[in-house]
Amino acid sequence: MAHTCDVAVIGGGPAGYIAAVKASKLGAETILVEQDTLGGTCLNRGCIPTKYYAKTAEFIYEAKNSAWRGIVLPEGFSPAVDMKQAVIGKDKTVRKLTSGIAGLLKAHGVQVVKGKGKAVSSSLVEVEGAEPIHCKSVILAGGSKEVQLPIPGLDHPQVYTSAAILDIETVPKRLAVIGGGAIGIEIAVIYHAFGASVDIIELTPSILPFFDAGISETFSGLLKSRGINLHTEGRIEKITPEGDELILELADGSQITADAVLAAAGRQPELSSIPEHLVRTEKGAVQVDPYMETSQPGIFAPGDVNGKCMLAHAAFHMGETAAVNAARRALPALGIERQISDLRYVPSIVYAVPEAASVGMKRAEAEERFEIITGTFPFSANGRAVAHGSPEGYIEVVAEQRYGRILGVHALGPSVSEIIQEAAVLMAMEVTVHELARCIHGHPTVSEALMEAAADAVGECLHLPPKQ
Repeated sequence: MAHTCDVAVIGGGPAGYIAAVKASKLGAETILVEQDTLGGTCLNRGCIPTKYYAKTAEFIYEAKNSAWRGIVLPEGFSPAVDMKQAVIGKDKTVRKLTSGIAGLLKAHGVQVVKGKGKAVSSSLVEVEGAEPIHCKSVILAGGSKEVQLPIPGLDHPQVYTSAAILDIETVPKRLAVIGGGAIGIEIAVIYHAFGASVDIIELTPSILPFFDAGISETFSGLLKSRGINLHTEGRIEKITPEGDELILELADGSQITADAVLAAAGRQPELSSIPEHLVRTEKGAVQVDPYMETSQPGIFAPGDVNGKCMLAHAAFHMGETAAVNAARRALPALGIERQISDLRYVPSIVYAVPEAASVGMKRAEAEERFEIITGTFPFSANGRAVAHGSPEGYIEVVAEQRYGRILGVHALGPSVSEIIQEAAVLMAMEVTVHELARCIHGHPTVSEALMEAAADAVGECLHLPPKQ
């Protein structure tokens, strides 16, 4: 017997499970279809596992630099990682969170159907190995998959995806990372802390190409100072095994020898839940309007599948928007108002040591469109950062000169993944740089560096020498 509901959701990742919870909360009978474990790539193979390891890396860096605090360690002490235990701890953390999502869905009355779902229309979803679902609206939240590079030798068993490398139980002596974006940088920093020699190969002229140029340049210097090798504008021709080693041959004739390779060239929308021509796609992504609705009325597509902003927190926001509008269509008598998804102020974060974070326009982009003012505050002048032994990096505020509108905030340093949230909220609320400069922040905190950067932009920073 077929299932029936108001809203059918395909995919249990960040966009999908939030959409299911929201739709049910609005009064729509909701079914979620998931072929794998709830939580999607983010929870099971990405965001959470890497943050677990990143905290371990932070502990190691601090231990190696603890002598200045008066901490006496045995002569020749060198922290080591028991990777088998690390994997067990990581998996335990993931299981706790995935079971939490299952409980959340159950508490909100969402029925979960196991299997691979495919939308046939806005009123029918087929599920492999299960009964079809008849519904009134469909939400496609299939997420994304890793980009497969056309490099000969990439299928070697010692070449790992960003998911597979999180399960290896030994630290490779030499790790080559293909891709200098957020995923590649995070895992490179983690395994370097764990004891691997690391080479990063990035096709573009700089690592973190989607971040502000100043962040990329400063972060490159920090990585090099730690002994991580960067190969920008590096094009890999092929990967050849030699005994237990892998030889990466670059287009410029150079070679890199590694014991393991991470392929982290990015992600692309996963469209297997969508029959060809059912909805409009462009460059491999589902096209949606601000309501998250596709070209097919009644079918919505939030999250990575639309390629607009492939971040978990953006997926949460888009999933909620899709749910509101899907429930509105399914149950017009409820009088639900339409909702749009505003993605102008979505923070981007690299959870490395130190962290990098950004929201809004890059400085170069802002300069092309406006007369701007900028302010920068280094963490070397921040009392909390210095006391913590984390003086590297800075916060920069970019604002429109005429009205003081904050256009972008870029940060590299301790706890900036938390500080950038304040910047995003202030920008969404249209708080000016002048108002931010006058907001009282606790002292000593690393977050007060944001206020100091705003004060510097308007010429009022009292914790920096006068500008020449």
